[in-house]
Formats: sequence, structure tokens, C-alpha cells
Amino acid sequence: MQAAYELTLEELFPENLTDTVCINIDTGRQVWVATLMCAEYLDSFIDSIVVRDNDFKPVGIVGGFELLNHIRKNPTRDFQYRTRVEEIMFKELPQIEKKTRFIDLMQIWKSSRRAFAILLNEFGDCSTISARKLLEVGAKCKTDISVSSMPRKKIVTFRRNASLGEILDLMYENKTRKLLLEDSNEFISDRLILGEISKMLRFQTDIDYFLEIPATQFNLENAEEITEELKFNQICSTMKRMDHPFVVYKDTVFTPWDVCLTLLSENLTIPTETVHEM
Repeated sequence: MQAAYELTLEELFPENLTDTVCINIDTGRQVWVATLMCAEYLDSFIDSIVVRDNDFKPVGIVGGFELLNHIRKNPTRDFQYRTRVEEIMFKELPQIEKKTRFIDLMQIWKSSRRAFAILLNEFGDCSTISARKLLEVGAKCKTDISVSSMPRKKIVTFRRNASLGEILDLMYENKTRKLLLEDSNEFISDRLILGEISKMLRFQTDIDYFLEIPATQFNLENAEEITEELKFNQICSTMKRMDHPFVVYKDTVFTPWDVCLTLLSENLTIPTETVHEM
């Protein structure tokens, strides 16, 4: 038996580590293009877009954190069209190797506040890894850890009459990408916000100042509520089946990031034979 956090990425994913390819955007593209792309890909196996220079070299990433942070600072339609991706991208490109241990990857992610990294693949290009991919590892783990003993965090809620500005303030103050609508299992996320802004850019030309948009204008999604005391591998399997993993259990919520934090536990091991089968 081996502790999951001690293993390298190629040990955790011997067959499919480099399966997830990059979604790319040029440094000179306008921010509205990145907004449209992130609305489609965020919260999936690709959680950020890789920014490439004129020589196709990766020079940064852009995701919900960057796009919404700059909407807070520049909340007008004009910003989306006149600003280039290179002006807002995260330049400290999180690049890792196959020999990178999981515990070291987590340190990179904690430091960057972005659960996303790229690594060179066998084709001389880059592949990506995000928190969601670690659900595969969690589903294979042998442990007595149950959902009630996983790292807990408070549920952050928003009011249905809140403005987008208030919602974004809640997200950044609480360092979360998802908020639950009070007294419900419906939630809003960076992906849903960017999707609605993309529609407004194309079809609602009378809207110019985004921070005053009411929450009622955004389509919400339902978090999956679980009532059983599931084991760690069971909740990972549950989230693997979801297009956009987000689970509510009693007074807390779980995302793939919480799975990553739990994988750092010393009591969480993977049988040696399972490592070679994964």
C-alpha cells in the first residue's frame, strides 16, 4: 500500500496522464473570445485556456479567475473588445513533469490558487491536468475516510435579488468559484456567469455595465445533494459522473478541489497493484 500523496503523476496515471489536450488562445485575441471559450470549457477536464505567443509557445493561462477579476475592475462592454488576452493572463505558467509528485503538484496549485497545470507530452506539445482528473485517483483509493470526515468549508450563499457585483465580491472574498442560492440547492458559478455575459455581448447590446446585472438574469444549475454517509471513493465516483461536479452534504459542499485536499491524508492509500492498473 502506498500513500497517494507520495506517488508521482505517471504512477497515478500510467495509461492516461497526457490524454487531455490543451485548448489554446493567441496572446493577441480579445478578451470576449476568451470569455466565450471559458464559458464552454470551465469546470470540465480543461479548467483554463493556455495562452500561446506567435511561435505557439505557452506563455500563460486564462480562466474564470482572471476574466471575472478584471470584470470587477473594468465592468464595461468596451473592455471586452479592446483588451487583449495577454494583458490579463496569469503569466506564472504552472508547468509540471511526469515525475512530479502529487504532494508537490498541490503546493504549486495552492501557491497559484489555480488547480490547473500543463506538462509536455509524447508529441512534443502540452497536455493539461486539473483537479477534476484527480477524481479518477480518489475513486480507486482504499480508505475508511467518509464524506463527514473530509475537509469541511462553510456554504457561501447569495440572494436572488443580488447584483453581479455583489456575487463577484462574495466569490473573491470567500475564495470560491460557486455560490449556492440561499435556501436552495441551485448554484451560480464562474462558468455560468461567463456564459451569460457572452450572450449579452452578442444579443443584448443595450447592457453596458455588467456589475449591476441582477442575479435573476442568470440561469442557475442544481447541485447534487447526498444524504448518505458515503465513503471517499464513493463520493469521487459520484462526482466523476457529473458534467460539473458540485455536491451538497448537510452543512457543507464538495468539489474536486476538496478531493485533492483529502488525497493529502496520510491515511489514504492506494494498493500497489491498483497503481499499475490505473
